[in-house]
Amino acid sequence: MSVAVVNKVSGDTVGGAETGAAAVSRKRSRTRVLLGAIAFLAVACGGVYGRYWYLVGRFIESTNNAYLRADQVAMAPRVSGQVSEIYVSDNEEVAAGQALLKIDPRRYEMTERQAKATVEAREADVAKAEADLRQQDAVIAQGEADVKTAEANSDLAEKEFERAAVLATRGFATQQKNEQTESALAQARSTVNLKQAVLDAARQQIATLKAQLAQARAQLAAAKENLSQAEIDLNDTVLRSPIAGRVGDRTVQLGQFAQPGTRLLTIVPTDRMYLVANFKETQLAHMRPGQPAEIRVDAYPDLALTGTVDSFSPGTGAQFALLPPENATGNFTKIVQRVPVRIRVNAPEKAAPAFVPGLSVEVSVNTRPGDAVHTARAGT
Repeated sequence: MSVAVVNKVSGDTVGGAETGAAAVSRKRSRTRVLLGAIAFLAVACGGVYGRYWYLVGRFIESTNNAYLRADQVAMAPRVSGQVSEIYVSDNEEVAAGQALLKIDPRRYEMTERQAKATVEAREADVAKAEADLRQQDAVIAQGEADVKTAEANSDLAEKEFERAAVLATRGFATQQKNEQTESALAQARSTVNLKQAVLDAARQQIATLKAQLAQARAQLAAAKENLSQAEIDLNDTVLRSPIAGRVGDRTVQLGQFAQPGTRLLTIVPTDRMYLVANFKETQLAHMRPGQPAEIRVDAYPDLALTGTVDSFSPGTGAQFALLPPENATGNFTKIVQRVPVRIRVNAPEKAAPAFVPGLSVEVSVNTRPGDAVHTARAGT
């Protein structure tokens, strides 16, 4: 009885051991298959990534040190005065040539009226000088006629004197008659000299009158220039936008006294945006103008934009800093420099979000010539 019980227990133990060994073997087999599959997937993914990097990724230069920019225009008055009217509000869209604000024009209107009156007075001076010159021409003509008349009288007196002298010599005329004709000849010659002197003086007066006319014309030209300046100043009392864009940084207030050159507001041309990407100097070896770029704006992560490399800065950012570093002094530590690269943005014209200068951007430039922009993005 006891032998049978021992044999039964022994058989159960051997059967359980065999079942456990089979389970362990099956588990190890599944683990090997799973590890093999994982290794295969890893090798496949690595191969795909390696092929992508070799064909595309190694040509992509990326940076997140990039910001949207616009050539904004600071608006400042050219004349001084109190701001009497403001025509625009904050963030308002304006067109080129649109009036932004107006400075009190009364003082400049008075100056313009004074300048117009001065021009009229100078025009009258010119007209008078021209009339005097024409009158002097008539005086000269009269003087020439008087000289001719005096010369004719002198010739007649000389002939009468000669006849009287001959008659007196022959005894047919008295000595008194001879002396009278001689005195008449002397008076006639004196009259010729007087008329000639008057004519010479009249001719010399021409030069004086021409100088006066030239002076009057010069004063008229100066008065017209003053009038033009007054008109420009009056026109400048209205500050107009030179470009189309949006109003920003508006600090002007109604009644404020504005000085020439004081910035009152800024016009931002939001339709002409570009970005400046600060690439490391080690990323520029194969970068050239005209290469395509992919742009991602942090504010609009789902909006994919494209662009084109436009130009490179003539110096690194450190060279244009307020206090450029001087590496020739002290201990030198080499730091990778960054070069600003300007990129044109091909922004959509319709259904585009509000792009404003200063937004952070990530940009990837494809440096392989002739290739399209790929969607690869890498950290800086």
